[in-house]
Amino acid sequence: MNAAVPAQGVPDLAGPVPIGPCVLLKHGEVFLKGRNRHLFVERLHDNLRGALRGALRGVPGSVWIKEMQNVTVLGGDAPQDELIARARRVMGFVAVQPALRVETSEEAIVAAAVGALDGAAPGTTFAVRARRRHKPFPLTSTQLERLVGARIQEAHGLPVDLTRPDIRVEVEIDRKESYVSGLRHFGQGGLPVGTSGRALVLLSGGYDSPVAAHRAMRRGLRCDFVHFTGAPYTNAASAFKAYALARELNRYQPPGKLHIVALGHAQKQLAVAGAGRFQVVGQRRLMVRAASVLARRLRAQAVVTGDALGQVASQTLSNMALVDEAATLPVLRPLIGWEKQEIIDEARRIGTAEISVLPDEDCCQLLAPRQVSLRTKLEDVAGFEKRLDADELIEEMLASAQVTRPGADEAAPAVTPAPGPVRTTG
Repeated sequence: MNAAVPAQGVPDLAGPVPIGPCVLLKHGEVFLKGRNRHLFVERLHDNLRGALRGALRGVPGSVWIKEMQNVTVLGGDAPQDELIARARRVMGFVAVQPALRVETSEEAIVAAAVGALDGAAPGTTFAVRARRRHKPFPLTSTQLERLVGARIQEAHGLPVDLTRPDIRVEVEIDRKESYVSGLRHFGQGGLPVGTSGRALVLLSGGYDSPVAAHRAMRRGLRCDFVHFTGAPYTNAASAFKAYALARELNRYQPPGKLHIVALGHAQKQLAVAGAGRFQVVGQRRLMVRAASVLARRLRAQAVVTGDALGQVASQTLSNMALVDEAATLPVLRPLIGWEKQEIIDEARRIGTAEISVLPDEDCCQLLAPRQVSLRTKLEDVAGFEKRLDADELIEEMLASAQVTRPGADEAAPAVTPAPGPVRTTG
């Protein structure tokens, strides 16, 4: 039995359901989670509510969410385009489809499906796919597909292509209402942010680390960020870029914190201690040590970097292994096998490329030697690291860190359950 719950701000609908726009959100890996599925769905919906912040500014009313089997339905008073744009940023949905919510009857479903192809160009091919969640519906899925397809052909004269159609009309049949969609947008896929734990991302101003953060989020990690600047020997441009990047990335998750840490004095001490051609590796080791300390304070379980194997001198296998040796938490590298162009293309897709290309003063270039060691060993860094009090350096850096939460200044609208049953399993 499905228990009905009162909808806060949305009336329960009795009798036939009127035609109305909504958005179908198709679940991804969540449907594979067996007995724990409800925990993933709850987190998925919490993240969806967070993504809807600001969607109702200036619009009276509310937004509602309803769960069906492996599908979430989103509707309300906000503009549909706004709901679609925000839902497409939520990790865990593989498809986002504008749809019409109609009465569960042959006439209503056929009318909505025919209307979905209004304005289609002559020669546009289509296919109909139906899913019958409500088994007592008088037609089987195949029979309904044939009926709807025939009516579309009668109305528009369009050809059918069951293999690679230009338009795929999808029908979801439920007990009291059904959903008809003729357009599908790709979602982010992956797992809901927060279901895999928490991580701290070393966020630079380049292409790589923002893409690595996004990939970590897709695997269910909720991310905070730390950005190391060369201050006081560099300007604030890189910090501004890091803030902009973190704000963009926070659109994909409940907003995480950004920690701006000045590394300049520590870099100078490394150089004075005789780091020489091991300066860059020494800096990287110091960064991951500091990041490990900060991550533990934030109750994060891992550190994420944008390293790609062999991309620069500090990212050879031996140098990365030496950097890992300095960490006290696992160092995750989501881009380890990616090529640079793949990373740039993904940065464009997720919206960080335009920020990453802006000029700044990279702290990694500060005091960098002409030649960087490609195969650094522990004994190569042991000497100059002994001349430093790394623990004291890290405490000083973290004590003076600036902390913000980019993107957390939007007000959240009330998001209520949908009218009628909350969960449909038929």
